[in-house]
Amino acid sequence: MSVRFTDLSLTICAVVVVVFHGFCIGSSQAASEGGFSIELIHRDSPRSPFYDPSEDPSQRLQKSLSRTTFSLASRIRLNALSGGDGSPFTVITPNDGSYLMNISIGTPPVQIIGVADTGSDLIWTQCKPCTSCYKQLDPLFDPSMSSTYRNVACSSSQCTSLDQTSCNDQTRACHYSYSYGDQSYTNGNVAVDTITLASTTGQTVAFPKTLIGCGHDDQGLFNDRTSGIIGLGLGPVSLISQMGQSTGGRFSYCLAPFGSESSLLNFGTRAYVSGSGTVTTPFMEDSSARTFYYLTLEGFTVGDSWVPLFRPSASAVEDATSDGNIIIDSGTTLTYLDPDTFRQLSSEVASRISHDPMTEPPEPLQLCYENNDITNQAPTITAHFSGADVKLSPLNTFVKLSETVICLAFVASNGDRAIYGNIAQSNFHVGYDLENKTVSFKPTDCSRF
Repeated sequence: MSVRFTDLSLTICAVVVVVFHGFCIGSSQAASEGGFSIELIHRDSPRSPFYDPSEDPSQRLQKSLSRTTFSLASRIRLNALSGGDGSPFTVITPNDGSYLMNISIGTPPVQIIGVADTGSDLIWTQCKPCTSCYKQLDPLFDPSMSSTYRNVACSSSQCTSLDQTSCNDQTRACHYSYSYGDQSYTNGNVAVDTITLASTTGQTVAFPKTLIGCGHDDQGLFNDRTSGIIGLGLGPVSLISQMGQSTGGRFSYCLAPFGSESSLLNFGTRAYVSGSGTVTTPFMEDSSARTFYYLTLEGFTVGDSWVPLFRPSASAVEDATSDGNIIIDSGTTLTYLDPDTFRQLSSEVASRISHDPMTEPPEPLQLCYENNDITNQAPTITAHFSGADVKLSPLNTFVKLSETVICLAFVASNGDRAIYGNIAQSNFHVGYDLENKTVSFKPTDCSRF
């Protein structure tokens, strides 16, 4: 029987890393009456403004790999507007911008297309008047036209509770400044306004008094087809954090494999993961890097062979919690392991495949074969988390680079954090219970979810 592999060029990402802190916004009727779901738009799908019909799957794959290679060198740093005062930075990491969200801001609602970023928290969009903005195709958001827009005052708890904001002495308005590892940046006013989401049922779900950034000075490597960033991280001002108890402390996603139209992000009662095949593991929160969820990975089995998790690098130890040792992140395509663990894992996989691997696999992939016959030889790999054994299919462990090249979807990190990426999560309903601090996995046909 043949097995199906992931085509990396259209892997669909989803959202992780949220917690309910601080600025709870008003609950919506749709959320409180049973939850809701919204769609995520993959940037390479025909529905995306980035879609280029002239590109073939191989070209899309190369672009995807260039976006999703994880590096701590590309960390985002949250800065005070005054800057240069020696105060500590809040360090967070951006995802690759592989998926987009449509949201609306203001009253009446104005739709924007934003990059869904699991590695940052603030929701921001470019606003009028813009003293120095990057070019965008859609009109700038005009806060003066929204009846629900309000700048946040410097003296308010919403401003003083945020890390390293600053104050405009003339207007007494709270200011923010984000600067990114690629030298991109956004500066503007901290404000509140109504955020409206379109659920898959056709209902709109409104969250009033949501804390946002209204950018008036934004430059760098932003794309003219998007209007800003939708922060979905762990911090108190991310979109999901601000939803508060209206979603019951639960969210989930089901990442559809190649060939499917969309993936879903679910909230509230729609985010329950239960039933036959469900396994659950605790997550840990790192107080020094609140954006991430850490799981405890004990090792793998390849067939019937045990592959333990080796001691992570010194830099990874500094970033990990006392128990958690791997970040679960849908904004990273591949799964990154410490070099020793990857070396033994890939050796066990290669020993079960009769064909010789490529001597020079395309970067960043590290174990590839120029033969489709390996589909029937792919060993079963199981990821053993604390209290949860997640049995992976070849869809989760191999990627189809072209018609003739197939590669292992695990790679060795360069001393950075270990990451459990989105290919490994494809065709699983992955649910987060923030009250009980658990993550659950259930094998699911996400194309029919």
